[in-house]
Amino acid sequence: MNSAVKPGRVIILVVLCLLIIASGYFAFQNAADREEGIKRGLDIAGGLYVLMEAVETENSEIDDDAIERAIEIIRLRVDELGVAEPVIAAQGDNRIRVELPDLEDVQQARDIIGRTAMLEFIGPDGEVAVTGANLVNARAERAPEHSPYPFVSIEFDNEGARLFATATAQFVNQPIAIVIDDIVISEPVVRNIISDGKATITGTFDFEEAAELALLLRSGALPVELRELESRLIGPTLGQRTEEIAVYAAGIGLALVLLFMIIIYRVAGLIAGVALVFYMSLVLWALTYLPTTLTLPGIAGLILSIGMAVDANVIIFERIKDELRSGRTPRSAMEGGFQRAFRAILDANITTLIVTVILFSLASGPVRGFAVTLFIGIISSMFTAIVLTRLLMRLAFKAGLIRSGVYVGVRG
Repeated sequence: MNSAVKPGRVIILVVLCLLIIASGYFAFQNAADREEGIKRGLDIAGGLYVLMEAVETENSEIDDDAIERAIEIIRLRVDELGVAEPVIAAQGDNRIRVELPDLEDVQQARDIIGRTAMLEFIGPDGEVAVTGANLVNARAERAPEHSPYPFVSIEFDNEGARLFATATAQFVNQPIAIVIDDIVISEPVVRNIISDGKATITGTFDFEEAAELALLLRSGALPVELRELESRLIGPTLGQRTEEIAVYAAGIGLALVLLFMIIIYRVAGLIAGVALVFYMSLVLWALTYLPTTLTLPGIAGLILSIGMAVDANVIIFERIKDELRSGRTPRSAMEGGFQRAFRAILDANITTLIVTVILFSLASGPVRGFAVTLFIGIISSMFTAIVLTRLLMRLAFKAGLIRSGVYVGVRG
């Protein structure tokens, strides 16, 4: 039995715990930064919500490809606004949902989203050579044998072929800019006269970039007419107040949980508290640097995952107490308790992870935010409970801080 406290090992344990607490502090400070921290969703930061419906006309047909092209055009326009983490997604078969958090000029955003797309091929002297109305198709092609790079092939109708032939004859060895809504998306150089209306755009891009360029060309050529169904401005006051309340609630809840764990499990409870701080650090760093947006349902998922993190430690400590009551030594009981608890923790968390994946796949908007936050929380809680708590418990035992069952809450 480990009977003497070893100062050297105690110092190592204390330093490690202090580093974990410092990591939690910096993670919280970084996450709270409105500019560089966690990206807030529309329900927290406020902003503009627009729901649009695609309308079928004589010149356009509504299908998945048409909706995707419309989304890309809107995304290209939203980039002009400099909005951080906009949500632009299909909703149903013929609707597009746009969420623009933390906007400065709402009217400008409405004007940009609502205008009709215009694709133009413009010569070096600013003259429009041909428009997207004459573009029949554009598609990305795999790299030919003699070249490492893919390319984009475009095809014009008869009128477009005639206009493009005139332009290429006039601008040989000069660039023709491809412009959508006054934004230059490509500027290929004319290498020869193209008289059949079929051309290729080459460059040093990969296939994904070529496919994106082809999609933008098709979007400009066959724009989908969009009708605004709903538009509303969401103020940030309520969301920010709710966020503040959630932070206070989480802080009070954590404090009460830590107090409960220390009273019931003594030294082990204190170790669980340090592990819980590290768990919060992992979640906050992940939400800050991963491409995720925190929403109010996401905060609910975060708080729920905190409960699951505590639950994992409770399972571990109860298993250790069972081992101690059966007469095993503290070291043997600790290892046996972790082994017995591992399966229960894994089963419970895997089933919840499956649910979060299904939620993310089938849901949209805030529900997906809930699923993402809960997923991150579960992964973090499993790591801290199975790896970090075990490491700290071993260090505490080797330091002589756990000498009998009394130190993990076993009475008598």
